[in-house]
Amino acid sequence: MLKRTVFILLLLLPAGFAQAPAAGQPSSEKLASDKIAPEKLAAYAGLAEKWMVEYIQVDTANPPGNEARAAAFYKQVFDAEGIENQVYEVAPGRANIWARIPASGSAKQRPLVMLNHEDVVSSVASRWKHPPFAGAIDEGYLYGRGAQDMKGEGLAQLVVMVMLKREQVALERDVIFLATADEEVDGIGTDWVIQKKPELLGNAEFLVTEGGENLEEHGKVKYVGLDVAEKSPYWLVLTAHGRPGHGSKPLENSAPNRLVRALNRVIAWHTEMKALPVTAEFMRRMAADQPAELAAKFSDVTKAMKDAKFVAWLERQEGLAYMFRNTVTLTQMEGSGQTNVIPSVATAHLDVRLLPGEKPEEFLAAIRKVVGDPEVTVEPESKTFREANMSSTDNPLFRGIEQVAARYFPGAPVLPRLNNGYTENQRFRQLGVVSYGFSPYQNTAEETASEHGDNERIRVEQIRRGYRVLFDLVTSVAGAK
Repeated sequence: MLKRTVFILLLLLPAGFAQAPAAGQPSSEKLASDKIAPEKLAAYAGLAEKWMVEYIQVDTANPPGNEARAAAFYKQVFDAEGIENQVYEVAPGRANIWARIPASGSAKQRPLVMLNHEDVVSSVASRWKHPPFAGAIDEGYLYGRGAQDMKGEGLAQLVVMVMLKREQVALERDVIFLATADEEVDGIGTDWVIQKKPELLGNAEFLVTEGGENLEEHGKVKYVGLDVAEKSPYWLVLTAHGRPGHGSKPLENSAPNRLVRALNRVIAWHTEMKALPVTAEFMRRMAADQPAELAAKFSDVTKAMKDAKFVAWLERQEGLAYMFRNTVTLTQMEGSGQTNVIPSVATAHLDVRLLPGEKPEEFLAAIRKVVGDPEVTVEPESKTFREANMSSTDNPLFRGIEQVAARYFPGAPVLPRLNNGYTENQRFRQLGVVSYGFSPYQNTAEETASEHGDNERIRVEQIRRGYRVLFDLVTSVAGAK
């Protein structure tokens, strides 16, 4: 009950968000990596590149996953470095790995967890410039499935653990590394930790994992997007029924025809646009970087939503619109197994993402009304619905991100935002852990778009730099003061 009350208060009180630092003021404050000799930092950068190539070459496409291969990759490094670690099999061929650098003193604060998932989505090798698990470097890019989601961050976390150990960094918090299986499908790795081994988290206070976006435009980071909230996946199945028959004799109300007509209505449906406080705060912090005609709208987007012309413009902005509405995306269709057979049943799958505070039963009733055909049913794929949640920004982790961002991404405001996808943050927030999606890398929009797509890639220069960003964040939050 307390968690639900806090969630509602956070949504209703935008003043609870920390204020953005002044843009254009790079930080001169010393960070932990400044104390490490340049030649040693260059060596860590080399390790990051070498290990990233090797990790990309570990095929953990899910399904089937085979994440035990990734756990073995990590374990080999941890064992060689003398870092405490343990592999846990969660299913045949599928494993999590946990590692820990313990706090130095007796006055320990609650741990900081670096979380990553080992599995990656499937790919069609014939559509790639280089095979997805070759780890090929071409014109400054490392190509590979997982380069963006999320072997890159797992690799940075690995290097941070090695640096903490080798540099003998004094810590006030345990720093825990946790790599889990099966995030891309069912989440069995995280469920296993929460249900069977919650002690591995050590009553953690903070967690960082995938999400976030440091958007680069014209060689400069425009903003540091920090995911503090998420939408909830609510996947639906449309099933159409109709007369079967031979493909040579068209049937107006066949199952495929009914399904297509229903889908046309769904695709044309404009779900309601609304500005949640977290989204309004994101827009407000973006206002100073907008053209004059948009700056006022961004500064008070709640008021701007009364302007139909602005709302129409906003609906066309792919990188913004999802934060203002429940989204519906057609992703799969099934019908006959043969061209000349009209099936009696045809199905389609919709990837629906609901805003925080939305009730799934109300959305289901609304989309059924849009479908408007008694011969086309709409049902959830799963009986489980995880209510969207979010984390506060008034804490040392958020302030540490602001400090590190001022050094590495000078002039870029830190923007708390609503993530369009699902991450494991949702499950850990339910345990009272402040959980953020944060990336130590900067990407162009094109590079970010390669996630889950063909030719997924990351710049080598970012691999050689991102580990240091994350190291300075971890030490700013967990290091002895």
